[in-house]
Amino acid sequence: MLTLIVAVALSYLLGSVSGSLLLGRIRGVDIRRQGSGNAGGTNAFRTQGPAFALAVVSIDIGKGFVAAAIVPELVQNLLGLSLAYGLLASSLICGFGAVLGHVYPVFHQFRGGKGAGTLVGVLLATGPLLVPPVILVWALVLIVSGYVGLSTILSAASMIPSVLLLVDKSTASNWLVFALLGFAFVVFTHRSNIKRLLNGTEYRFEKARLFHKTGR
Repeated sequence: MLTLIVAVALSYLLGSVSGSLLLGRIRGVDIRRQGSGNAGGTNAFRTQGPAFALAVVSIDIGKGFVAAAIVPELVQNLLGLSLAYGLLASSLICGFGAVLGHVYPVFHQFRGGKGAGTLVGVLLATGPLLVPPVILVWALVLIVSGYVGLSTILSAASMIPSVLLLVDKSTASNWLVFALLGFAFVVFTHRSNIKRLLNGTEYRFEKARLFHKTGR
């Protein structure tokens, strides 16, 4: 148990390294003071452009990957103790720790992003077969609706049927818990987007829509 506690703590600290705020500091900007005020990739794209956003998303995905793929075994080897729940479960727990760090970064007054990119990094490390359907749902919803927040919520929801269809039955319980928690957390972090969608005031990325009339 000590090994897992240390691994989760390190994963949380890793997740607390915000890509947008780190790169923003180099550029001399704080994107939490611009656009939607969120420190995630979407607001980085809107306020700083595609190159900055790509770098931000790469960092956010990368820390989820490292937290899930490297941290558990690294801590296990350093401490010489076994992981309490096995490697897969421990990797998923550490990955979720990184997602929490991204959303509530201790280094940035607990004001971070919404966790989706870091969640994708965890999937890349632990279940790469789950990534294509998640990305496909995200892209299709964005193309049809133009709403990034809605795309993210529905892509997170797609983890649940993807887990049921694609993962080995011996690990299905671990994956199902992770998928349900991940989806619930994405809904929670996107609650302001949901409110704006219901009010008809959500920002729509018109350039991403392939099927739409001129105007909003």
